[in-house]
Amino acid sequence: MEIIYKDDYFFAINKPSGFFVHPPELSPYPVPPEKICLYVLRDLLKQDVFPVHRLDAPTSGLVLFTMDKPATRELSRLFMERKISKSYLAVARGHLQTEGQIDIPLEIAGFDDLQESLTRYRTIKHIELPFAVGKKYATSRYTMVEVNPVTGRWHQIRRHFDRIAHPLIGDIEHGDTYHNRFFRDELQIPGLCLKAQSLSFIHPWTNQDIKIEAPACEKWTKLEKLFSASGV
Repeated sequence: MEIIYKDDYFFAINKPSGFFVHPPELSPYPVPPEKICLYVLRDLLKQDVFPVHRLDAPTSGLVLFTMDKPATRELSRLFMERKISKSYLAVARGHLQTEGQIDIPLEIAGFDDLQESLTRYRTIKHIELPFAVGKKYATSRYTMVEVNPVTGRWHQIRRHFDRIAHPLIGDIEHGDTYHNRFFRDELQIPGLCLKAQSLSFIHPWTNQDIKIEAPACEKWTKLEKLFSASGV
C-alpha cells in the first residue's frame, strides 16, 4: 500500500485491487485485517485515520484519508457538492463512441428507490482482436475509456456501462463471463479493469490547486501495451 500524497490535513493512497477501504458490512466471508486499508494504515502511521470516500474492493487507485474527523467532514462536503473531480480508467467490451454520457437512474443498494446517476466518458482507444470470444462474432472488440462519474452511486461506473451493453472487463458481478475469462486466461490480465486514476480539487485549507494521480502499475502497463499494439 503506497501513500502518494500527504500534507497536514489529508493523504492519498494507491489502493491495490482486492483491498477493502474499511471493514465490509455485508461480506459473506471474513476479511483478514491485512486486506483492509483502514487497519493497514493505522498500523503503518501509528495513529487513527479516516477514509473520506470509498472504492469497491476490485477497483484499484486513489483513496483519500484524513488524520482527524473535522478534516474528514470538510473533504466529504467537497465530494457531496461535486467540487472534487474524479477520473477513472476502464476497459469495456465493444466499441464505444468517441465520448458520451450515461444518464440512467440507479437503484440504491438494498432498496428499489431510484437515484439520479450520471457518468461521462471519453474514448482513449479501440482495439479489435482476431478471437471469437463470445458466440456471436468472429472477432472481439474493446474500448479503453476515461470515465468521470458526476454522481457517486454504489457500483455506478460498473452498472452504468453494463446498462448500455458495454460491461467492464473483469467485472464478475455485472460483466461478461466469456470476455472476463479471455482476459484472465489468454491475455494474462486478471481482475476488474477499473482504476481511480486522478483527483482534482482546490485545497480547502491552502486554496492551492491539487491534482493527485495514481502511479503506473503492472495491469495497466499490460493494458496500455495491448491497446498500443492492436489499437485503432
